Amino acid sequence: MLRHAVGERIEIALDLAPEVCPVHVDTAQFEAAVLNIAVNARDAMPAGGRLTLTTGTVAVGGGDGNAYPEVPPGRYCRIALLDTGVGMTPEIAERAFEPFFTTKEIGKGTGLGLAQVYGFVKQSRGHLSIQTAPACGTTIVLLLPSATGEERPNALGGVAVATSSGTGTVLVVEDDALVREIVVTMIEALGYRVIVAEDGKTGLDRLREKVAIDLLFSDVVMPGGFSGVELARAARELRPDLAVLLTSGFPGDSSAEELGFPVLRKPYRRAELADSLRKALGAF
Repeated sequence: MLRHAVGERIEIALDLAPEVCPVHVDTAQFEAAVLNIAVNARDAMPAGGRLTLTTGTVAVGGGDGNAYPEVPPGRYCRIALLDTGVGMTPEIAERAFEPFFTTKEIGKGTGLGLAQVYGFVKQSRGHLSIQTAPACGTTIVLLLPSATGEERPNALGGVAVATSSGTGTVLVVEDDALVREIVVTMIEALGYRVIVAEDGKTGLDRLREKVAIDLLFSDVVMPGGFSGVELARAARELRPDLAVLLTSGFPGDSSAEELGFPVLRKPYRRAELADSLRKALGAF
């Protein structure tokens, strides 16, 4: 799979531990995560290079005296991918796992590849880190908690996100399946319960059901002739006290703001999402 993903100009080196602790993960999502990292490594080595994949088991002790002070104590399977590519500046590395963020040309990257890796690791109760510098290559490390029950982590690990803990239920309406998965993961990681709909009409059906929903978070532009703005208006008629937050990647569209609905512009950071959700809920 790696050879097909990176092509013939890149050497693949494997440094695999003879035994690693078992983990509970979705196999397809794990393979997709590794391939996403490999494809990014390939793009960072246009003239060729080396991609090294290593595996092993690490015991994290907690506190500042170990290599992973921010990770809950426990045994983890460690998977690392190292490339000899161009590396990243600190500013780019800080945003590498954000949805919609990409340094590639228009049409050559969605900004969702590494964000999908982030979502998978968070769902698996793991931790994700990146070490990189310009002209020094990039190393991405996945820590997945042991499934043996020994020294089980007692809290969620993962990339640092906004520290605020949200409460309540958010209805997420998004037609793109990959974006929807990532956004749901981000919102759940902030502490909210999430209900999902793939289009405006389905979102309206969810609102008609007798379930508690505190906030509607919907994309503005959706297929099917029922936009996020129309959904928001219908939602307020059904539930006058419902908080609404819309999102759009089209900066010229001001229809939502004109009707008084707050809009979170794409691309956005996790901290911006957390702040916007909190402000929207605080208005009601």
